Amino acid sequence: MKAKIKTYGETDPAALKQIQNCSQEADYAVLCADHHVGYSMPIGGAVAYKNHVSPSGVGFDIACGNKAVMTDMNVKDINVKKVMDEIALKISFGIGRVNPEPVEHPVLEKIENTDFKPQKKMITLASEQLGTVGSGNHYVDLFEDEKGRLWIGVHFGSRGFGHRTAMGFLALAQGLSFESKPKNADSMDMAPVLLDIHSELGIDYIEAMNLAGEYAYAGRNIVVNKVLEIVGAKSLFEVHNHHNFAWQEEHFGEKYWLIRKGCTPAFPGQQSFIGSNMRDNSFIIEGIDCNESKEALYSTVHGAGRILSRTQAAGKRKWKKGKLISVTGGIINFQKVREDIRDKGIELRGGGADEAPEVYKNLNEVLNYHQNTVKILHRLKPVGVAMAGEDIYDPYKD
Repeated sequence: MKAKIKTYGETDPAALKQIQNCSQEADYAVLCADHHVGYSMPIGGAVAYKNHVSPSGVGFDIACGNKAVMTDMNVKDINVKKVMDEIALKISFGIGRVNPEPVEHPVLEKIENTDFKPQKKMITLASEQLGTVGSGNHYVDLFEDEKGRLWIGVHFGSRGFGHRTAMGFLALAQGLSFESKPKNADSMDMAPVLLDIHSELGIDYIEAMNLAGEYAYAGRNIVVNKVLEIVGAKSLFEVHNHHNFAWQEEHFGEKYWLIRKGCTPAFPGQQSFIGSNMRDNSFIIEGIDCNESKEALYSTVHGAGRILSRTQAAGKRKWKKGKLISVTGGIINFQKVREDIRDKGIELRGGGADEAPEVYKNLNEVLNYHQNTVKILHRLKPVGVAMAGEDIYDPYKD
Protein backbone atom coordinates (compact mmCIF):
# COMPACT_ATOMS: atom_id res chain seq x y z
CA MET A 1 0.00 0.00 0.00
CA LYS A 2 1.26 3.48 -0.88
CA ALA A 3 1.53 5.44 2.36
CA LYS A 4 0.01 8.84 2.88
CA ILE A 5 2.99 11.04 3.80
CA LYS A 6 2.65 14.36 5.65
CA THR A 7 5.62 16.71 5.53
CA TYR A 8 6.60 19.81 7.48
CA GLY A 9 9.00 22.58 6.56
CA GLU A 10 11.18 22.78 3.49
CA THR A 11 11.35 19.20 2.25
CA ASP A 12 14.76 17.68 1.68
CA PRO A 13 14.54 15.50 -1.47
CA ALA A 14 16.92 12.84 -0.17
CA ALA A 15 15.05 12.54 3.14
CA LEU A 16 11.72 12.40 1.29
CA LYS A 17 13.05 9.58 -0.88
CA GLN A 18 14.12 7.71 2.26
CA ILE A 19 10.71 8.01 3.91
CA GLN A 20 9.06 6.90 0.67
CA ASN A 21 11.31 3.83 0.57
CA CYS A 22 10.46 3.06 4.18
CA SER A 23 6.73 3.43 3.53
CA GLN A 24 6.14 0.81 0.86
CA GLU A 25 4.54 -1.50 3.44
CA ALA A 26 3.05 1.33 5.52
CA ASP A 27 -0.25 3.21 5.57
CA TYR A 28 1.00 6.56 6.90
CA ALA A 29 4.25 8.44 7.38
CA VAL A 30 5.43 11.86 8.59
CA LEU A 31 8.49 14.04 8.00
CA CYS A 32 8.83 16.61 10.76
CA ALA A 33 10.40 20.01 10.12
CA ASP A 34 13.74 18.96 11.65
CA HIS A 35 14.13 16.11 9.16
CA HIS A 36 17.37 15.18 7.46
CA VAL A 37 18.92 12.06 5.97
CA GLY A 38 19.66 9.19 8.36
CA TYR A 39 20.68 5.57 8.04
CA SER A 40 17.94 3.96 5.92
CA MET A 41 15.16 6.07 7.51
CA PRO A 42 15.40 9.85 7.85
CA ILE A 43 15.89 11.53 11.21
CA GLY A 44 12.66 13.33 12.04
CA GLY A 45 10.52 10.64 10.45
CA ALA A 46 7.62 8.48 11.61
CA VAL A 47 6.13 5.47 9.80
CA ALA A 48 3.00 3.47 10.68
CA TYR A 49 3.13 -0.27 9.91
CA LYS A 50 0.24 -2.66 10.43
CA ASN A 51 2.22 -5.87 10.77
CA HIS A 52 5.89 -4.90 10.84
CA VAL A 53 8.48 -3.45 13.14
CA SER A 54 11.68 -1.96 11.73
CA PRO A 55 15.12 -2.25 13.41
CA SER A 56 16.60 0.03 10.74
CA GLY A 57 13.83 2.56 11.41
CA VAL A 58 14.35 2.63 15.17
CA GLY A 59 18.04 2.84 14.38
CA PHE A 60 21.32 2.11 16.09
CA ASP A 61 20.75 4.20 19.23
CA ILE A 62 17.63 2.41 20.45
CA ALA A 63 15.59 4.60 22.81
CA CYS A 64 17.68 7.72 22.39
CA GLY A 65 15.69 10.42 24.12
CA ASN A 66 15.50 13.50 26.30
CA LYS A 67 14.83 14.14 29.95
CA ALA A 68 14.44 17.54 31.61
CA VAL A 69 13.70 18.47 35.21
CA MET A 70 12.77 21.75 36.81
CA THR A 71 14.62 22.08 40.11
CA ASP A 72 13.76 23.87 43.34
CA MET A 73 16.66 26.29 42.84
CA ASN A 74 17.31 29.43 40.81
CA VAL A 75 20.32 29.78 38.52
CA LYS A 76 21.50 32.87 40.41
CA ASP A 77 21.89 30.74 43.53
CA ILE A 78 24.50 28.35 42.09
CA ASN A 79 28.07 28.65 40.86
CA VAL A 80 27.54 27.47 37.28
CA LYS A 81 31.26 27.24 36.52
CA LYS A 82 31.91 25.03 39.52
CA VAL A 83 28.89 22.84 38.80
CA MET A 84 29.94 22.33 35.19
CA ASP A 85 33.46 21.39 36.32
CA GLU A 86 31.93 18.75 38.61
CA ILE A 87 29.68 17.43 35.83
CA ALA A 88 32.65 17.05 33.49
CA LEU A 89 34.61 15.31 36.26
CA LYS A 90 31.95 12.94 37.59
CA ILE A 91 29.98 12.03 34.44
CA SER A 92 31.60 10.12 31.59
CA PHE A 93 31.25 11.44 28.03
CA GLY A 94 32.42 9.62 24.92
CA ILE A 95 32.11 6.38 22.99
CA GLY A 96 32.89 3.28 24.98
CA ARG A 97 33.54 5.18 28.21
CA VAL A 98 32.70 3.46 31.48
CA ASN A 99 31.05 4.97 34.51
CA PRO A 100 33.72 6.15 37.02
CA GLU A 101 31.21 5.31 39.75
CA PRO A 102 29.50 2.02 38.75
CA VAL A 103 25.86 1.84 39.84
CA GLU A 104 23.36 -0.85 40.68
CA HIS A 105 19.94 -0.75 39.05
CA PRO A 106 17.02 -3.19 38.59
CA VAL A 107 17.42 -2.96 34.79
CA LEU A 108 20.75 -4.78 35.07
CA GLU A 109 19.02 -7.68 36.80
CA LYS A 110 16.53 -7.76 33.92
CA ILE A 111 19.40 -7.96 31.43
CA GLU A 112 21.01 -10.76 33.42
CA ASN A 113 17.73 -12.71 33.39
CA THR A 114 16.43 -11.96 29.90
CA ASP A 115 15.45 -14.94 27.75
CA PHE A 116 17.23 -13.38 24.77
CA LYS A 117 20.73 -14.76 25.26
CA PRO A 118 22.68 -12.26 23.10
CA GLN A 119 21.56 -9.43 25.38
CA LYS A 120 22.27 -11.49 28.48
CA LYS A 121 25.88 -11.79 27.26
CA MET A 122 26.13 -7.98 27.22
CA ILE A 123 25.67 -7.60 30.97
CA THR A 124 29.26 -6.46 31.58
CA LEU A 125 29.03 -3.79 28.88
CA ALA A 126 25.63 -2.69 30.17
CA SER A 127 26.91 -2.48 33.75
CA GLU A 128 29.99 -0.47 32.81
CA GLN A 129 28.17 2.05 30.61
CA LEU A 130 25.04 2.62 32.70
CA GLY A 131 25.06 6.28 33.68
CA THR A 132 27.42 7.38 30.88
CA VAL A 133 26.39 9.85 28.19
CA GLY A 134 28.23 9.07 24.95
CA SER A 135 29.34 11.48 22.27
CA GLY A 136 28.02 13.24 19.17
CA ASN A 137 25.03 15.43 19.98
CA HIS A 138 24.52 13.87 23.42
CA TYR A 139 24.79 16.24 26.33
CA VAL A 140 24.11 17.30 29.90
CA ASP A 141 22.92 20.91 30.10
CA LEU A 142 21.90 23.45 32.70
CA PHE A 143 19.15 25.91 31.75
CA GLU A 144 17.40 29.00 33.08
CA ASP A 145 13.68 29.47 32.41
CA GLU A 146 11.56 32.64 32.22
CA LYS A 147 11.42 32.91 36.02
CA GLY A 148 15.12 32.28 36.60
CA ARG A 149 14.59 28.68 37.73
CA LEU A 150 17.30 26.09 37.18
CA TRP A 151 16.53 23.19 34.84
CA ILE A 152 18.65 20.15 33.98
CA GLY A 153 18.36 18.57 30.53
CA VAL A 154 20.01 15.45 29.09
CA HIS A 155 20.01 13.76 25.69
CA PHE A 156 21.34 10.24 25.05
CA GLY A 157 20.18 6.66 24.56
CA SER A 158 21.03 3.04 25.26
CA ARG A 159 24.77 3.36 24.61
CA GLY A 160 26.73 0.31 23.44
CA PHE A 161 24.04 -2.03 24.75
CA GLY A 162 21.46 -0.61 22.36
CA HIS A 163 23.89 -0.28 19.48
CA ARG A 164 24.95 -3.90 19.66
CA THR A 165 21.33 -4.97 19.98
CA ALA A 166 20.43 -3.04 16.81
CA MET A 167 23.42 -4.36 14.85
CA GLY A 168 22.64 -7.89 15.97
CA PHE A 169 19.06 -7.79 14.69
CA LEU A 170 20.12 -6.25 11.40
CA ALA A 171 22.51 -9.19 11.03
CA LEU A 172 19.86 -11.75 12.02
CA ALA A 173 17.50 -10.27 9.44
CA GLN A 174 20.15 -10.99 6.79
CA GLY A 175 20.49 -14.62 7.90
CA LEU A 176 23.75 -13.96 9.75
CA SER A 177 24.57 -14.59 13.39
CA PHE A 178 23.79 -11.94 16.00
CA GLU A 179 27.52 -11.31 16.46
CA SER A 180 28.18 -10.79 12.72
CA LYS A 181 28.49 -7.38 11.12
CA PRO A 182 25.41 -6.76 8.96
CA LYS A 183 25.91 -5.91 5.30
CA ASN A 184 25.44 -2.29 4.23
CA ALA A 185 24.81 -1.16 7.81
CA ASP A 186 26.75 2.06 7.17
CA SER A 187 24.83 2.89 3.98
CA MET A 188 22.40 5.79 4.08
CA ASP A 189 20.54 4.07 1.22
CA MET A 190 20.14 0.74 3.01
CA ALA A 191 16.72 -0.73 2.26
CA PRO A 192 14.38 -0.71 5.28
CA VAL A 193 14.60 -3.84 7.39
CA LEU A 194 11.08 -5.01 8.27
CA LEU A 195 10.28 -7.83 10.69
CA ASP A 196 6.86 -9.45 10.83
CA ILE A 197 5.51 -8.77 14.32
CA HIS A 198 4.18 -12.34 14.51
CA SER A 199 7.52 -13.95 13.59
CA GLU A 200 9.98 -15.21 16.18
CA LEU A 201 12.51 -12.61 15.05
CA GLY A 202 9.94 -9.81 15.26
CA ILE A 203 8.80 -10.88 18.73
CA ASP A 204 12.42 -11.12 19.91
CA TYR A 205 13.21 -7.67 18.53
CA ILE A 206 10.26 -6.01 20.25
CA GLU A 207 11.25 -7.55 23.60
CA ALA A 208 14.93 -6.65 23.12
CA MET A 209 14.05 -3.10 22.02
CA ASN A 210 11.87 -2.63 25.10
CA LEU A 211 14.70 -3.81 27.35
CA ALA A 212 17.07 -1.34 25.66
CA GLY A 213 14.40 1.30 26.28
CA GLU A 214 14.33 0.52 30.00
CA TYR A 215 18.12 0.71 30.02
CA ALA A 216 18.08 4.13 28.33
CA TYR A 217 15.48 5.46 30.75
CA ALA A 218 17.57 4.19 33.67
CA GLY A 219 20.70 5.85 32.30
CA ARG A 220 19.05 9.23 31.89
CA ASN A 221 17.53 9.02 35.36
CA ILE A 222 20.92 8.17 36.87
CA VAL A 223 22.67 11.07 35.13
CA VAL A 224 19.99 13.60 36.06
CA ASN A 225 20.06 12.40 39.68
CA LYS A 226 23.84 12.77 39.71
CA VAL A 227 23.53 16.37 38.52
CA LEU A 228 20.85 17.07 41.13
CA GLU A 229 23.28 15.70 43.73
CA ILE A 230 26.11 17.89 42.44
CA VAL A 231 23.90 20.99 42.54
CA GLY A 232 22.23 20.08 45.83
CA ALA A 233 18.77 20.48 44.32
CA LYS A 234 15.49 18.57 44.15
CA SER A 235 13.32 17.87 41.11
CA LEU A 236 9.91 19.58 41.14
CA PHE A 237 8.72 18.57 37.66
CA GLU A 238 10.07 16.35 34.88
CA VAL A 239 9.45 15.26 31.30
CA HIS A 240 11.04 12.15 29.81
CA ASN A 241 10.62 10.66 26.32
CA HIS A 242 12.25 8.36 23.79
CA HIS A 243 12.50 9.59 20.21
CA ASN A 244 14.12 6.51 18.58
CA PHE A 245 11.61 3.76 19.27
CA ALA A 246 8.60 1.72 18.14
CA TRP A 247 5.24 1.93 19.90
CA GLN A 248 2.00 0.05 19.30
CA GLU A 249 -0.59 2.81 18.92
CA GLU A 250 -4.04 3.46 17.50
CA HIS A 251 -4.41 5.86 14.58
CA PHE A 252 -7.52 6.45 12.47
CA GLY A 253 -9.27 3.61 14.25
CA GLU A 254 -6.57 1.02 13.45
CA LYS A 255 -3.68 -0.39 15.48
CA TYR A 256 -0.19 0.25 14.12
CA TRP A 257 3.42 -0.15 15.07
CA LEU A 258 4.59 3.45 14.95
CA ILE A 259 8.31 3.78 14.24
CA ARG A 260 9.76 7.15 15.23
CA LYS A 261 13.37 8.03 14.44
CA GLY A 262 14.55 11.34 15.83
CA CYS A 263 10.87 12.10 16.27
CA THR A 264 9.02 12.82 19.51
CA PRO A 265 5.57 11.46 20.44
CA ALA A 266 3.21 14.38 21.09
CA PHE A 267 -0.21 13.08 22.06
CA PRO A 268 -2.70 15.61 23.49
CA GLY A 269 -1.41 16.71 26.89
CA GLN A 270 1.88 14.83 26.51
CA GLN A 271 4.87 16.98 27.40
CA SER A 272 8.39 16.77 26.02
CA PHE A 273 11.79 18.45 26.16
CA ILE A 274 13.02 19.60 22.75
CA GLY A 275 16.73 20.43 22.74
CA SER A 276 18.31 23.04 20.48
CA ASN A 277 22.09 23.55 20.32
CA MET A 278 24.84 24.66 22.68
CA ARG A 279 23.93 28.35 22.30
CA ASP A 280 20.19 28.82 21.69
CA ASN A 281 16.98 28.23 23.62
CA SER A 282 15.47 24.79 24.11
CA PHE A 283 11.78 24.20 24.86
CA ILE A 284 9.29 22.27 26.94
CA ILE A 285 6.28 21.57 24.72
CA GLU A 286 2.89 19.88 25.00
CA GLY A 287 0.84 18.09 22.35
CA ILE A 288 -2.49 19.57 21.18
CA ASP A 289 -5.57 17.65 20.08
CA CYS A 290 -6.62 18.65 16.56
CA ASN A 291 -7.04 17.14 13.10
CA GLU A 292 -3.53 18.14 12.08
CA SER A 293 -2.12 16.36 15.15
CA LYS A 294 -3.91 13.19 14.01
CA GLU A 295 -2.48 13.58 10.48
CA ALA A 296 0.97 14.00 12.07
CA LEU A 297 0.46 10.69 13.90
CA TYR A 298 0.82 12.66 17.13
CA SER A 299 4.50 13.24 16.34
CA THR A 300 6.76 16.26 16.49
CA VAL A 301 10.42 17.29 16.25
CA HIS A 302 13.15 16.04 18.58
CA GLY A 303 15.52 18.93 17.94
CA ALA A 304 16.42 21.56 15.37
CA GLY A 305 17.74 19.22 12.66
CA ARG A 306 21.11 19.29 10.94
CA ILE A 307 21.89 21.34 7.83
CA LEU A 308 25.61 20.47 7.70
CA SER A 309 27.09 17.00 7.89
CA ARG A 310 29.79 16.32 10.45
CA THR A 311 32.45 16.19 7.74
CA GLN A 312 31.26 19.47 6.19
CA ALA A 313 31.38 21.15 9.59
CA ALA A 314 34.50 19.66 11.18
CA GLY A 315 36.45 18.36 8.19
CA LYS A 316 37.63 14.90 7.32
CA ARG A 317 39.28 13.34 10.34
CA LYS A 318 41.82 10.57 10.30
CA TRP A 319 42.01 8.31 13.33
CA LYS A 320 44.49 5.66 14.36
CA LYS A 321 43.68 3.34 17.25
CA GLY A 322 41.07 5.80 18.51
CA LYS A 323 43.46 8.78 18.36
CA LEU A 324 42.90 11.80 16.13
CA ILE A 325 45.98 12.24 13.95
CA SER A 326 44.87 14.73 11.24
CA VAL A 327 42.02 17.02 10.14
CA THR A 328 41.50 18.34 6.61
CA GLY A 329 38.81 20.79 5.53
CA GLY A 330 35.82 21.80 7.61
CA ILE A 331 34.04 25.16 7.46
CA ILE A 332 33.43 25.75 11.18
CA ASN A 333 35.99 27.65 13.24
CA PHE A 334 35.29 26.09 16.61
CA GLN A 335 37.61 28.46 18.47
CA LYS A 336 35.35 31.31 17.34
CA VAL A 337 32.32 29.27 18.41
CA ARG A 338 33.85 28.83 21.87
CA GLU A 339 34.40 32.59 22.14
CA ASP A 340 30.81 33.27 21.10
CA ILE A 341 29.52 30.77 23.66
CA ARG A 342 31.68 32.32 26.38
CA ASP A 343 30.54 35.85 25.47
CA LYS A 344 26.94 34.72 25.94
CA GLY A 345 27.79 33.62 29.49
CA ILE A 346 27.49 29.89 28.79
CA GLU A 347 29.91 27.51 30.49
CA LEU A 348 30.93 24.98 27.82
CA ARG A 349 32.70 21.70 28.55
CA GLY A 350 33.73 19.66 25.52
CA GLY A 351 31.90 19.96 22.21
CA GLY A 352 33.32 20.25 18.72
CA ALA A 353 32.89 21.84 15.30
CA ASP A 354 30.50 19.08 14.22
CA GLU A 355 28.09 20.23 16.96
CA ALA A 356 28.45 24.00 16.50
CA PRO A 357 25.17 25.97 16.45
CA GLU A 358 25.73 26.75 12.76
CA VAL A 359 25.28 23.10 11.74
CA TYR A 360 21.63 23.18 12.90
CA LYS A 361 18.41 24.77 11.72
CA ASN A 362 16.82 27.47 13.86
CA LEU A 363 14.64 25.65 16.41
CA ASN A 364 12.19 28.57 16.67
CA GLU A 365 11.53 28.34 12.94
CA VAL A 366 11.35 24.55 13.04
CA LEU A 367 8.77 24.56 15.84
CA ASN A 368 6.79 27.25 14.06
CA TYR A 369 5.91 24.72 11.35
CA HIS A 370 4.35 22.56 14.09
CA GLN A 371 2.60 25.40 15.93
CA ASN A 372 -0.86 23.93 15.33
CA THR A 373 0.03 20.59 16.95
CA VAL A 374 2.11 21.62 19.97
CA LYS A 375 2.25 24.53 22.39
CA ILE A 376 5.32 25.90 24.13
CA LEU A 377 5.24 25.73 27.93
CA HIS A 378 8.77 26.90 28.77
CA ARG A 379 11.70 28.49 27.00
CA LEU A 380 15.01 27.31 28.42
CA LYS A 381 18.17 29.39 28.02
CA PRO A 382 21.40 27.36 28.27
CA VAL A 383 23.84 28.43 31.00
CA GLY A 384 26.02 25.30 31.03
CA VAL A 385 26.71 22.70 28.34
CA ALA A 386 28.71 19.47 28.71
CA MET A 387 29.45 17.16 25.78
CA ALA A 388 32.19 14.82 24.61
CA GLY A 389 35.20 16.69 23.24
CA GLU A 390 36.08 16.85 19.56
CA ASP A 391 39.00 14.49 20.15
CA ILE A 392 36.61 11.64 21.05
CA TYR A 393 36.41 8.93 18.40
CA ASP A 394 32.85 7.79 17.68
CA PRO A 395 32.11 5.76 14.53
CA TYR A 396 28.37 5.71 15.30
CA LYS A 397 27.44 9.40 15.23
CA ASP A 398 24.21 10.18 13.35
